[in-house]
Amino acid sequence: MPDFALLAVFLPTFFFVSITPGMCMTLAMTLGMSIGVRRTLWMMIGELVGVALVAIAAVMGVASIMLNYPQIFEVLKWVGGIYLAYIGVQMWRAKGKMAKLDEQSARISNGALISQGFITAIANPKGWAFMISLLPPFINVDKELAPQFVALLSIILFTELISMLAYAAGGKSLKIFLSRGDNIKWMNRIAGSLMIGVGFWLALG
Repeated sequence: MPDFALLAVFLPTFFFVSITPGMCMTLAMTLGMSIGVRRTLWMMIGELVGVALVAIAAVMGVASIMLNYPQIFEVLKWVGGIYLAYIGVQMWRAKGKMAKLDEQSARISNGALISQGFITAIANPKGWAFMISLLPPFINVDKELAPQFVALLSIILFTELISMLAYAAGGKSLKIFLSRGDNIKWMNRIAGSLMIGVGFWLALG
């Protein structure tokens, strides 16, 4: 298991990043309004599988570097922390617009919903870059790798599922809230501030 201190930082960090409006969350909200939360669960299955594959691929790459090139891992840890801070700055500068998605999904099949969620998760280059940069700083090289990866992956999938359920169930009310004033902007700034702080804490720790 990772250190509890690292888990205590990882959980809110990934939660705020996950809950911030993006393609997957907007897709969940749009489908929740158009076909209902129950059928939107099919999309969530595909999305979670995609996120798990991205995380596992990132972890395997990180583990290979960690075991064979420990010096490079230290560099990667620094780069990861700096990249987290960079993402935080970008979130602060975001204008707060919601992603636009096609809402005409009432007749889509369950298989197509799974595919839609899966493709959305694995086709996002920012998702890959984020996983590769986020995971290394939270790994303790002095402990077994597998239990740490399982714990981190469990947190990732749990927070993704809770966030998508919130967006799908929130429906029109959540859309009105996010579209009003600077609500998205402030959500981005809260998450961005956390990312900047965590990034520097991990890089310098």
